[in-house]
Parts: sequence; C-alpha cells; structure tokens
Amino acid sequence: MSERKEEAVRRLLEGAAPAVPPELHDDAVRRGGRALRRRRAARRLFWTLLFAAALAFVVWASLARPWVEPPSDTTPPLTRWG
Repeated sequence: MSERKEEAVRRLLEGAAPAVPPELHDDAVRRGGRALRRRRAARRLFWTLLFAAALAFVVWASLARPWVEPPSDTTPPLTRWG
C-alpha cells in the first residue's frame, strides 16, 4: 500500500508543472492590485484620523488646561480679628 502511494507521489513530482490558465493569472493580479490599493487607502485613513485626533487633543488641552487647579467656588468667611 505504501509503495503505491510512494509511486503516485513520484509520478506527481516527476511530471511537468501544471499550467495556470492566463485568465486566472490576470484575475489574480487584478484582485491583488485592488486589495493592495484598499489596504493602502485604509492605512492612510487610519493615520489621517490618528493625526486629527492628536491635533484635536492638543488644541483642547491648550485651551482647557486640565493640569491647572480650578479656582475655588467658595470663599472663606470674612471675620475681623480685632
């Protein structure tokens, strides 16, 4: 049984390489190019959105200044000491 399998594998390996139909090759190249363009466009969109978000954060932080302590809403009572 293993001899038959071995012989079949040898015949496959020794035979000529299978020919790819030209229309299949053209279709694969077209689809691959389309996939690359879509991937490139998605990557550009991602980086543009990331840059816009970072810029929006910097503008907000410079205007809101969240690191500064807000002024107190209440004042201590004014009493005379003397």
